[in-house]
Amino acid sequence: MSRRRSYDQYCSAARALDVVGDRWTLLIVRELLAGPRRYTDLHADLPGVSTDVLASRLKDMERDGLAARRRLPPPGAAYVYELTGRGRQLLPVLQALGVWGQAELGERRPTDAVRAHWFALPLLRALEGEAGLVEVRLEEGDFHLFVGAPEGPVYGDGPAPGEPDARLVLDTGTCTALARGELGLHEAVRAGRVDVTGDGTLAKALREA
Repeated sequence: MSRRRSYDQYCSAARALDVVGDRWTLLIVRELLAGPRRYTDLHADLPGVSTDVLASRLKDMERDGLAARRRLPPPGAAYVYELTGRGRQLLPVLQALGVWGQAELGERRPTDAVRAHWFALPLLRALEGEAGLVEVRLEEGDFHLFVGAPEGPVYGDGPAPGEPDARLVLDTGTCTALARGELGLHEAVRAGRVDVTGDGTLAKALREA
């Protein structure tokens, strides 16, 4: 395995960039925040990354203690990658980058790829301080959030794995406005742009805000 490149600067920011500053690394972390993922699933949800670069970044992340590879038991018997505890600590870093990048989002370009679960991080920010399982339905697809989860996955593709505490239905325009910081979640609920159903405490709090 090649030696990690370094800025050779005695600065914590520089040291952090030694580990996560390469192109694609933080986006791989974003995908692995959904829990264990197969290489093929990662490649499918990172449009534009080459197979060589993805394989190289995953090896670097294993070396640096951000991710680990393990084999699923039968009948799966496939290898998956997952974040370590240190890798999961990058969630607030991604959240902060997302807030900073709101001004850069602008209008979606014809060449821009999109996946429903890419809206998970801005919605998690909007639900900060809450807790519970949330199912989100968008035109691009469904995903779910583990709001306030102290460890493990913070989101996942598809419907919630159990009865959610709240179910949110919204269109892409509303979700985009939330991601850009132009609209708050409670404001969107009050305006009727987000339909909230469910009997959980979280659903009631959103409806009554």
